[in-house]
Amino acid sequence: MYRYLGLLLLLLSFSVKGQELNATVQVNYSQITDANTQIFKTLETSVTEFVNNTRFTSRNFERNERIDCVFFINITAYQSNSFDATLQVQSSRPIFNSSYLSPVLNFNDKNFGFSYTEFQNMVYNPESYTSNLISVISFYANMIIGMDADTYEFEGGTPYYDVALRIASAAQQSGYKGWSQQDGNQNRYFLINDILSNTYRDFRQALYDYHRLGMDIMADNSKEGKEKIIEAINTLSKVNRARPNAFLTRVFFDAKSDEVVSIFSAGPMVTLTDLVDTLNKISPLNSAKWSTIK
Repeated sequence: MYRYLGLLLLLLSFSVKGQELNATVQVNYSQITDANTQIFKTLETSVTEFVNNTRFTSRNFERNERIDCVFFINITAYQSNSFDATLQVQSSRPIFNSSYLSPVLNFNDKNFGFSYTEFQNMVYNPESYTSNLISVISFYANMIIGMDADTYEFEGGTPYYDVALRIASAAQQSGYKGWSQQDGNQNRYFLINDILSNTYRDFRQALYDYHRLGMDIMADNSKEGKEKIIEAINTLSKVNRARPNAFLTRVFFDAKSDEVVSIFSAGPMVTLTDLVDTLNKISPLNSAKWSTIK
């Protein structure tokens, strides 16, 4: 009896601790009108189970510590188990002493081609390439974990970025787009190589300062929190001075632009003139949003 009780407790412990992600996977196939829709539903189930049941790191996450994220796969073409798609990846993290979830990553991968056979086995192995579907999903899983860790500890995400880099390097031989610097300047290749480059170290400093020193104290001292967030944005502006229109600056504001507007449009007043000028310099594509900050 005690033997079986011990086994039960062990199984329960694995059900509570382990996997890092709490993912929602959605597969949209509205553009496909001449195929059996069951394969898209099976694909959604397979990716959901893969992301949520795989341990991508050696860390143990309590169930309430798992990172909320979304993988939105938009199928644009399908023929004979070959898929063309885009992939929107989003993640968020909780803010201390609040129920608010702050967006961390919001990235649209426009070159997501892959093959998938219904009910195929999906196994995580960061050291070798088996399929582009597994590699792309695994790459972003590690990027999500890495960026989340960076918001809690300066450069805390490095071990997970290193794994993402190994996945990207192994996948370059696949021939699929998005893994090479020849495939454009805003893809997986540049996302992982830039984030690990010392040239963009201020991006990671800003990511930490914005969340841990700014957002996490907003509930207790919103004025000080806002001032720290301004300092983080000023740190990010150093990236723009070194590399105008840097890819990572766009990545930051694709996730954060609406939140920044919301933060500085209410509550305790802080000096905004310099902030708006800085925002317009480093993210001019969002100038219409910055103009609403009063």
